[in-house]
Amino acid sequence: MFDNLPRGTICIEDIEMGMSRYLQKQVTDRDIEMFAEVSTDRNPVHLDEDYAQETIFEGRIAHGMLTAGLISAVIGEQLPGHGTVYLGQSLKFLGPVRPGDTVRAEVTVTGIDHAKRRVTLDCRCEVDGKLVLAGEAKVLAPSRKFD
Repeated sequence: MFDNLPRGTICIEDIEMGMSRYLQKQVTDRDIEMFAEVSTDRNPVHLDEDYAQETIFEGRIAHGMLTAGLISAVIGEQLPGHGTVYLGQSLKFLGPVRPGDTVRAEVTVTGIDHAKRRVTLDCRCEVDGKLVLAGEAKVLAPSRKFD
């Protein structure tokens, strides 16, 4: 289940420094299994509890890119929203996300180039207030001039 702000589009003309949007999602076993199927990443640390118990994580974890995908969802659905084009993304994985964890994915505007329609976003994911992913995205924002 998602807990988030309204979806839609914020055009470059309306984006402001410090603007922020987020979503929250509980990561389920089904999410992990579906991500493994779609990505073809079937690393047993994600799918096999017995195997995962013997790793540094001492249990199953979600794919890092599944967590990162929540950042993509905020960008593509909320800020800037529909019509946004990804230009780049940096990521640091700082902690595991486990089945059942609720992830809060948030993006905040840290740079705007109105002339080029470019927006820089600070990206972060937290579980229980602990940072598990941090990074920066650069995107091309939609514009009312091109509607």
